Amino acid sequence: MKSWARHRTAAVTGTVVLGLLLAACGGQEEDGKTVTLVTHNSFAASKEVLKDFEAESGYRVKVLRGGDAGAAVNQAVLNKGNPQGDVFFGVDNTLLSRALDEGVFAPYRAKGLDRVPRRLQPDRERNRVTPVDTGDVCVNYDRRYFERKRVDPPRTLDDLARPAYRNLLVTPNPATSSPGLGFLLATVAEYGGKGWQGYWKKLRGNGVEVVDGWEQAYNDRFSGSRGGKGKGDRPLVVSYASSPVAEVGEDDPGRDRAPTGVAEGTCFRQIEFAGLLEGAGNERGGKRLLDFLLSKRFQEDLPLQMFVSPVREDAKRPEVFEKYGPSPRDAATLPPERIAEHRERWIKTWTSLVVK
Repeated sequence: MKSWARHRTAAVTGTVVLGLLLAACGGQEEDGKTVTLVTHNSFAASKEVLKDFEAESGYRVKVLRGGDAGAAVNQAVLNKGNPQGDVFFGVDNTLLSRALDEGVFAPYRAKGLDRVPRRLQPDRERNRVTPVDTGDVCVNYDRRYFERKRVDPPRTLDDLARPAYRNLLVTPNPATSSPGLGFLLATVAEYGGKGWQGYWKKLRGNGVEVVDGWEQAYNDRFSGSRGGKGKGDRPLVVSYASSPVAEVGEDDPGRDRAPTGVAEGTCFRQIEFAGLLEGAGNERGGKRLLDFLLSKRFQEDLPLQMFVSPVREDAKRPEVFEKYGPSPRDAATLPPERIAEHRERWIKTWTSLVVK
């Protein structure tokens, strides 16, 4: 919900990005005192929570980022068996089958998994991955733009193809971006295995813009982004249901509403996972880190750090998250096995329809 998400913005007040906070020193990796987390650009945790892990485990954390979630997963697959680190965080249900089929992860049942609903554990027989958070990929809209134009914002996927929203939508590329793929899957779930292609032809004719990743779409092209200071000219963007929470932040909790809204009829439900990398140099430290990611302490830190929802049933979301972050009731889903069977073909077909 987030990377979010796991919200995937780089302008979150009070967030400490681990890669900037901690750096491994020369002999730490050699003596087993450093555990390396490979992830996407949006992984973050509060300083206090991270210090708790250090104090309890005795390990320091080094973070290696590989761009957007899709690019990070691709890199993990390329390095399978000889990984860049010990734990990978950031593979979601849209890309999970590829990582599992490629043998990227080693089995490990993390502590606290008994507090996670079974529906969020697609690999529960082997425990090669640990669910960490959930979030909804949805189209967000810039309220000020639509109020100024006196036009109702879109609510559904059908709305996005209408003339009133021509040249207004920007989406990340599903071939390189997790939220981009989530949005493509939302259209497959809505229009079926053949109907989605006709829908995307309509979107292309209606001026949809495609960029490589979420950060470019949201921070550079979206007009409602605080992180991008509203410099973009697209008032519609594929992002997350929790993005309005990030736009409000902790510094302005008295607002009646967020400056951005969510088109709740456009959403796709994501589950984000972490896993012990096969061939990890510090397997023991990697297991401790996975336990930490599923701990109640870390889970309750998640919402305002990565703007996603915790998977633990006993973990609470903060009030500001509940106030400004809608929870779409009818977010689309697809069976993981169907995604696994058709994902590459869907992406190839989408590419030929939209960007070639």
